[in-house]
Amino acid sequence: MRKNIALAIFALSAAIALTGCGRPSSKGTSSKPAMVQIKGSDTMVNLGQAWAEAYMKNHAGSNIAVTGGGSGTGIAAMIQGTTDIAEASRAMKPEETKLAKERGVDPVEHEVALDALSVIVNPANSISKLTIDQLSDIFTGKITNWKQIGGPDQKIVLLSRDKNSGSHVFFLEHVLRRGNDKGPEEYASSALMMPSSEAIASQVSTDKGTIGYVGLGYVDPKKHKALAIAKTAAGPYIMPSIDTAIDHTYPISRPLYWYTNGEPKGDIKSLLEFVLSPEGQKIVDKLGFAPVKKA
Repeated sequence: MRKNIALAIFALSAAIALTGCGRPSSKGTSSKPAMVQIKGSDTMVNLGQAWAEAYMKNHAGSNIAVTGGGSGTGIAAMIQGTTDIAEASRAMKPEETKLAKERGVDPVEHEVALDALSVIVNPANSISKLTIDQLSDIFTGKITNWKQIGGPDQKIVLLSRDKNSGSHVFFLEHVLRRGNDKGPEEYASSALMMPSSEAIASQVSTDKGTIGYVGLGYVDPKKHKALAIAKTAAGPYIMPSIDTAIDHTYPISRPLYWYTNGEPKGDIKSLLEFVLSPEGQKIVDKLGFAPVKKA
């Protein structure tokens, strides 16, 4: 892929800072230069980093900190008032929205990019396509050997994101439970809960028996084989790509979100406008995700 996002950006826990003091709320009530906190989705952490760096180059005095931890962590931080922007690779749950309103927080959703949640295996694996039903059976532990679906006689090693991850929740609801978010299906007890998308990508590249899922921007064709996915055995089987994320033909495509407390104002509004601008959406494309607006 033309970009390599598997960089050591997990130093993001340190603030990306130029100058500035004081952190206003998401409603932008402070007149001081903003200390904008962005927290959440591991899938989106590199996007947040890239947006922040580009924005600060053109806005002297701005001060932005970007950290990961998972969509659930970011949403919880917004509800608690410890971040201005929650990055999320899934929509907020009704119970999260209810809790937010009970605490005087008014979550506002902003769609900032698109993604094709990619199912990846080691390049040595002969499997090239799967259905949603097969994926469900694999990740719930009904299928445990690749030979059961026409592959090599080798144990399947399941790699999943941890429970705080929006990707974990999205894959659970849209793949394991086949779109029924209240379904009984759960990840197999043998599934390894990985701390990051980068960790999944790294293990798949070296372990021939593995299967996992990552955001499109983490797929490296030299190290991973992305599988074509179909809703049913009748097909069509669709490869994850920017185009199939935009037209929603890829069965596991999804929006990527920013959440703010109320409609953003001041510096946060300016930052969001940049993210949705042609320049901001070109960054989305550069990092391997799909823009919500044509750049």
